[in-house]
Amino acid sequence: MNKTDRFLAIVLELQRKEVVRAEDLATLFGFSVRTIYRDIQALSEAGVPIIGAPGTGYSLMEGYFLPPVSFTVEEAVTLLIGTDFIEQRFDYDYRVRAQAARGKIEAILQESVRNETSRVRKAMRLLTSGKQVTPSKEREYLEKIRRAILDERKISFHYAKRLADSEGNRHSVRTVAPYGLVLVQGSWMLVAQCDLRQDIRHFRLSRMTELIDLEDRFELPAHFNLREYKPSDDRHLRVLLRFNHDMADKVKESNNFYMEDIEERQDGLYVVLRVRQLNELLQWVLSWGADVIVLEPESFRNRIREEVEKMLKRY
Repeated sequence: MNKTDRFLAIVLELQRKEVVRAEDLATLFGFSVRTIYRDIQALSEAGVPIIGAPGTGYSLMEGYFLPPVSFTVEEAVTLLIGTDFIEQRFDYDYRVRAQAARGKIEAILQESVRNETSRVRKAMRLLTSGKQVTPSKEREYLEKIRRAILDERKISFHYAKRLADSEGNRHSVRTVAPYGLVLVQGSWMLVAQCDLRQDIRHFRLSRMTELIDLEDRFELPAHFNLREYKPSDDRHLRVLLRFNHDMADKVKESNNFYMEDIEERQDGLYVVLRVRQLNELLQWVLSWGADVIVLEPESFRNRIREEVEKMLKRY
């Protein structure tokens, strides 16, 4: 990074944050603190209104804004692919805004950069897993939930769990305080404080029906940060499988959510998975037919055997 690029990067970082320490800038850009001090002084002498507070850091004078900068081909491609992703995965409002943003980005590019960016994008394509990208009902719920999060209003919906609980129930009505939305392996997940469970729970939008906005308001806890949030892992059941060697590539590509470890040995591919309930793996294991053997636990081996015997009776 040359001096000009460093000056620009420092101003952009100051513009992005309220206060930045010289030590943090030095760590971010890989230079000494002394170099950052000299850069700050040079920027101030050049007319950039930087305010320094001893023991606190540097900030830009309120109202100062750096004019738009030019993009490299790689930066432009990154931004435009980002708009493609948002258009595919977000709700209608953001889909429209992604299209508008793409038009603005393309409009400010230099002709040579725009042409090269177009050429690069033709050689790259953003694909999904093959299923329909965010179904219309899920898009509708995504928009409603996003607005409820910003307005700090509770929502209510009917929810269908993948597996029945101990009482045999799969369906329930939930009232929750929505904290955030997370895209997990192509599926939108709501992180919310559930009134029924009195704890944070996760809900797939694809399993929701009859979602309604409520007038009840909530306040996001000061300690909750979605970017730093890590759900507790209660997958305490360990399952060990052995696959035939010729299935190794397909097993790896399946990228099962519950996989914890994979090891190739002389007698096959060993896969360790960890689940909450053994039934979470039943259909997946059966789909591999005779190409997989359940080694542990014995109870799951018996469950697979019982299911195969039921299938034999049908034929």
